[in-house]
Amino acid sequence: APAPGPAPGDLARPAAPTLPRPTGPYATGRDTLFLTDHARPDPWVPAAGPRQLLVSLHYPARPGSGGAPAPYMTTEEARLMLAQRGLEDVVPADVLGGTRAHARNAARPAPGRFPLVLLSPGFGTPRATLTGLAEELASRGYVVATADHPYESTGTELPDGRVLTCAACDRVAAQPDDAARRKVLAAVATGRAADFSFLLDRLTGPQPAWRHARTIDPHRVGMAGHSIGGNAAASTMAADRRVDAGVNMDGTFFAPVPARGLGGRPFLMLGTDPGHGPGAGDTSWDEGWDRLNGWKRWLTVRDAGHFTFTDTPEIGEQLGIEDPDPAATLSAARSTTITRSYVTAFFDRNLRGRPARLLNGPTPANPEVLFQNP
Repeated sequence: APAPGPAPGDLARPAAPTLPRPTGPYATGRDTLFLTDHARPDPWVPAAGPRQLLVSLHYPARPGSGGAPAPYMTTEEARLMLAQRGLEDVVPADVLGGTRAHARNAARPAPGRFPLVLLSPGFGTPRATLTGLAEELASRGYVVATADHPYESTGTELPDGRVLTCAACDRVAAQPDDAARRKVLAAVATGRAADFSFLLDRLTGPQPAWRHARTIDPHRVGMAGHSIGGNAAASTMAADRRVDAGVNMDGTFFAPVPARGLGGRPFLMLGTDPGHGPGAGDTSWDEGWDRLNGWKRWLTVRDAGHFTFTDTPEIGEQLGIEDPDPAATLSAARSTTITRSYVTAFFDRNLRGRPARLLNGPTPANPEVLFQNP
């Protein structure tokens, strides 16, 4: 018998997007951790009690193990994210929430020990938006811990069903001027450094919270972040010597790189062109570059937008949603290739000691990527 056709109300309903498949040799697994730091009250809603973190762990897995691919985000998280972007009447929340990823839920880890990469999302943005990069790194032999920082995202749904919204966004919006707003955003970055130090304790300490923590090599740790998460990568390195290398993807350094630098540790600044080029509008990058005192690269990407370095281009293109930034004309496929290639090359070089010719200078394969050397 022929398959039944769509119900009348489903005719215009978009299909759930699919993230690009990871390109590395490993299958990938995913676990979720919900952690409580009893030593710190939540900085945005102290009455809520101690600081809590919701963390996705992506890791190299044994092929064929694990359940169905893990959900991208909950329907309520998707609804709140769409509402913040004015898209709640354009995309059904369950379609965005049902975006297809590739890591299999609770898969058995591949044998061996792997470097750890911490990922931090942009301000007001769920951790799910870095899933594609997390899966890519896991497929290349990294354990990846991506944190939702409660009250700093449009919506974080906790295991008990509570949904926390962006109190920190409200705090920024309530400030009287730009200087006051920047001060709150600096506190976001340094607060995230405390979040990640706590997370490192729980992943690599004597009583780890993750059942597969033995797969982590605690002596090889990197961190990358998008937007304020990129600022947080530098702030975490400044506060915690355990983080060996960092990447800032298009984030203003609201909390400055310390004048003393980052102890000679390597750092990659990867941003839009011309917005994050030398002498452009964001002078925090010029100052940060001068203060970085280890191996460093400053790369900008032509035709990129602020969300180029996340899953947004892929999901937007598949759903027919244009980037709100008219200068962001880079295709989703190129956005994905560039972000994955350069971030992975950076960690391969600095956590694994592998040659990374991609970082030596411009290449004809990636004409959009400009090497800045102010």
